[in-house]
Amino acid sequence: MNPIKIILTGATGMVGEGVLMECLENPNVSEILSVSRKPSGKTHAKLKEYLVPDFLSLNLDDENLKGYNACFFCAGISSIGMNEEDYTKITYDTTIHFARAVLNQNPDMVFNYVSGASTDSTESGKLMWARVKGRTENALKKMGFRNAFNFRPGFMKPVEGQINVKWFFKPFIWFFPVLLPSKSLTLHEVGRAMINAVHKGYPTSTLEIRDIKNLAI
Repeated sequence: MNPIKIILTGATGMVGEGVLMECLENPNVSEILSVSRKPSGKTHAKLKEYLVPDFLSLNLDDENLKGYNACFFCAGISSIGMNEEDYTKITYDTTIHFARAVLNQNPDMVFNYVSGASTDSTESGKLMWARVKGRTENALKKMGFRNAFNFRPGFMKPVEGQINVKWFFKPFIWFFPVLLPSKSLTLHEVGRAMINAVHKGYPTSTLEIRDIKNLAI
């Protein structure tokens, strides 16, 4: 199994930071390019950072993105307080533009997208965020990546030592996985599953919690 080179987004958020920490320690990853609006605050021999203030401004011919096997797209925001137009610009437009840029430089790439449990693949349900996420998932599957996997995790326990964990999330970290283990994952598992998706593939492109657990083994 040859080590892979990864582009990762969202390193300054909880999910992206946790996945980054797994990738840094995983021997099956040789290099990570963190693309973000601001520095991650981490230093490691495997890690390079590329600061991009606005992903929508990325040039499709940006050679900084060239030479990678996979993209782990972990960036995202909450839909709370947002209208559909603004949420779509950040969640759909930004993701798809970024995906086009990395695919243009790496035609054989695997793209792993962190979506969410209860995402609406029909794009026609009542929940705005679920429709937009579903539209994003569907578009990514049609773009021509070697594989495009949509990860739909539930509760994710942070990696020990993470900095980017919201204060209101911390009380749930220990009891939620105990009370509802079937709806819980660790970010170690999410990161390992993403790495294994590149090496092994998976029978379905949409990974629910049980699929992520299986692929993390």
